[in-house]
Amino acid sequence: MKKILFVASECVPFIKTGGLADVVGTLPKMFDKSKFDVRVVLPSYTCIPWEYRSKFKYITHFYMDMGWFREPHHVGIMSMEYDGITFYFIDNEYYFSGWAPYGTMRFDIEKYSFFCKAALAILPTLDFHPDIIHCHDWQAGLIPVFLKTMFSDNPFYWNIKTIMTIHNLKFQGIWDIKTIQGITGLPDYLFTPDKLEYKKDANMLKGGLVYADYITTVSNTYAWEIQLDYYGEGLDGLLRARDNSLCGILNGIDYTDYNPSTDKKIYNNYSHWNFRKEKVKNKRALQAELGLPVDDNKYMIAIISRLTDQKGLDLIDWVMNGICDENVQLVVLGTGDAQYENMFKHYQWIMPDRVSANIYYSDDLAHKLYAAADSLLMPSRFEPCGLTQLIALRYGTVPIVRETGGLKDTVEPYNEYEGKGTGFTFANYNAHEMLGIINYSKKVYFENQEAWNNMVSRGMKKDYSWNRSARVYEELYNRLT
Repeated sequence: MKKILFVASECVPFIKTGGLADVVGTLPKMFDKSKFDVRVVLPSYTCIPWEYRSKFKYITHFYMDMGWFREPHHVGIMSMEYDGITFYFIDNEYYFSGWAPYGTMRFDIEKYSFFCKAALAILPTLDFHPDIIHCHDWQAGLIPVFLKTMFSDNPFYWNIKTIMTIHNLKFQGIWDIKTIQGITGLPDYLFTPDKLEYKKDANMLKGGLVYADYITTVSNTYAWEIQLDYYGEGLDGLLRARDNSLCGILNGIDYTDYNPSTDKKIYNNYSHWNFRKEKVKNKRALQAELGLPVDDNKYMIAIISRLTDQKGLDLIDWVMNGICDENVQLVVLGTGDAQYENMFKHYQWIMPDRVSANIYYSDDLAHKLYAAADSLLMPSRFEPCGLTQLIALRYGTVPIVRETGGLKDTVEPYNEYEGKGTGFTFANYNAHEMLGIINYSKKVYFENQEAWNNMVSRGMKKDYSWNRSARVYEELYNRLT
């Protein structure tokens, strides 16, 4: 029985700010339980809902040295079993109290440095000796560093392997060397350009990438892209050097949560057998709910996204009038940068029958929109994996995406001559190229409904469940041990 320990800063259903939480919450359930014992370590945030916190069981507590900046810290250990998985929660109210998991970067650096060291320090007190510690993003980046340095004298830790998974290379945990050394107590020799030093600062994710036994990221194309200067965020040289220990494993989605034939959050259930008649009922109901003209012949485009530069929203701004012609309804759901929130509100104000700007996040409305829309627009500047397009395919909503990262790996471009493809794609980060492919999608939708329905059917039959991804991770775990 292989023992695997996931370490991450967030995880559904306990705490979520992004796709990382979906991965950490869903993937451990998908492994073969006769061969893999997978457990998860998280911070015990006070903002975890009481319905879960009230069920935490106290295991033990102790005090742990950090660097010279602070006295020894309290480390409490709580546990809970949920959906057949054992979760451990590291308790320290100084670090993990508050209304949100993340705060200022300086405090987050200290908080997750403590979390990384504590995640290793608790292991001898648990009845669990992992073969592999699977570290997720910069918040767990110091675990391979501590393991190979400060913990290396203890035989308990000698045979533990580490995997570092990059969910988004843009976030790295960077602060000045003196502060990070003072917080962690790590020795001087680690703060050199071939280890943790990064442009005269210290970089927590870089430390993890240097010291981990293996590196994964969340799609094959992103694994290749981050070795290029444009996408590499300053770490492309290191990632090229570690190319033999780097691979992309595509994220998945939970096919029980996202299933249009059983989803209780949508207006009308349907499957790939009957979507031709049943899916449109969701469009009518959503049009009525949002105050849009109720009309089967409108082409509904969905945007379900954080409203940030990464998501390609500047391209949409350039050609918004071209997208929203008299045959289109654009429905936006999400929050983010004020400029994009205001942009969509402005277009709703001047085109209320064509644009619905829902500047908040609602999981219920997201499900309804996946079921109602004809297409989903994702013109991302970069996209490590992307879950939105996978959910859209599952719900028979045709993705229109830029060919980058996981979008390129999961959306097969429509080919009208061969009758292939599951969506529409464009290559360059260019507003008019994007508008051209949107217009092409409109042409197919209005002029060749049979081809459109066949494309929807192909997309709905694709398997992007976690089961497929879990088998690839199992191979990797077996190889490493």
